[in-house]
Amino acid sequence: MAVPRNALKKWEKVREFALGLPGAVEEFPWGESVAKANKKVFVFLGVQDGSYPLGVTVKLKDETAHAHALSSPGAEPAGYGLGKSGWVSVPLERPGAPAAEMLCDWVEESYRVIAPKRLIAELDEG
Repeated sequence: MAVPRNALKKWEKVREFALGLPGAVEEFPWGESVAKANKKVFVFLGVQDGSYPLGVTVKLKDETAHAHALSSPGAEPAGYGLGKSGWVSVPLERPGAPAAEMLCDWVEESYRVIAPKRLIAELDEG
């Protein structure tokens, strides 16, 4: 199944942004792409091969951002019990899906929740 081009472009921008954050690395546990800081996942990027709908999963502690993310078409608390601690899965292929800029804002917030203070200080200096 082909991935819609505009969803893939958003996904690529979000991935590039996430991996540009201080100390960020990409790994592939469970066969899907994740971005980690200090060995902790701050964004699940999923797979881009069309075998599963394209989306991102971020941890949002800010109540306004969390509510906004959940209001996105098809968004839901993340599975495996992660939703209870603020993780939200946001599909990118739905009409009305958030713009890449908004997704990057959420990725940055998720990073700030997960990353150690020294990396956040590095981000704030840059």
